[in-house]
Amino acid sequence: MKKIGFIGLGIMGLPMSINMIKKSGKSIMGFDIVDEKKKIFRDNGGIPVEKVEEIYNCCDIIFISLPTNELVKSNIQGIIDTERNGIIVVDLSSTAPNVIKEMYEKTKNHGVRLLDSPVSGGEKGAIDGTLVLMCGGDNEIFEQVKTLLLYMGSSATYMGPAGCGSVAKLANNMIVGCNIGAVAESFAFAVKAGIDPEVLFNAIKNGFAGSAVLDSKIPKIISRNFDASARIAIHQKDLKNAVKLAEQLEVEIPLSKIILNYMNEMESYGKVNEDHCAIAKIYEKNMGVEIKKIQ
Repeated sequence: MKKIGFIGLGIMGLPMSINMIKKSGKSIMGFDIVDEKKKIFRDNGGIPVEKVEEIYNCCDIIFISLPTNELVKSNIQGIIDTERNGIIVVDLSSTAPNVIKEMYEKTKNHGVRLLDSPVSGGEKGAIDGTLVLMCGGDNEIFEQVKTLLLYMGSSATYMGPAGCGSVAKLANNMIVGCNIGAVAESFAFAVKAGIDPEVLFNAIKNGFAGSAVLDSKIPKIISRNFDASARIAIHQKDLKNAVKLAEQLEVEIPLSKIILNYMNEMESYGKVNEDHCAIAKIYEKNMGVEIKKIQ
């Protein structure tokens, strides 16, 4: 039986790994640099390890959920360096397409198979096991791990060759970012004109302006709860990757650039670990309002 490992037990990785443990009934090894995350992993039936190399050296299918391109590259390189043939690496992170393509060629040349499989649905989707997974790489590898992917999500779609999953995630987060911006702008505008944002939300949520973003983010903004279910820093990384790819493709993505600029501004305030809907604070600052219930 193939041994499974999970590297990165953060906001997304921990609930994804727990869903896999509970739904698959398999023994799964896990690693994170935070001891508390490993404790929760253990309490839910996982097998935490003290060193990530234990996963490199023991597991046949390794899932990665990490916050930066650099961490993804270094862990994939660590797996390559074991010189074990036949390992399948599934990158659930939001990794830049050019990094995925580079590492795909490296892994292929060393008998390791890499699948880019970023997810959409945020922390709630990870907890509920309803994530959407977009996968790039070799189709036969996708088919081998599809059952495991569906323990974490409601759908897993093969998008094409290496990097295609990552491009799909960039497109997804361009839409989500612009949607958050549109929602924040319109609600700040309405508050400026004297409307209670809670009344506005209830009035329009079931109309044509309704969306998953509206439903999940406006209640957070109104309640001033910016605890991250999806951090600005991660979304900012995706939009930076999208801008870089757009430059390579010689196309313009002006709406996404506006949202990226607001995320960069939040970074200058030291706020990138807040939820991505916190970019509403930029609209509030510019309009001199706060999107909260009018007493």
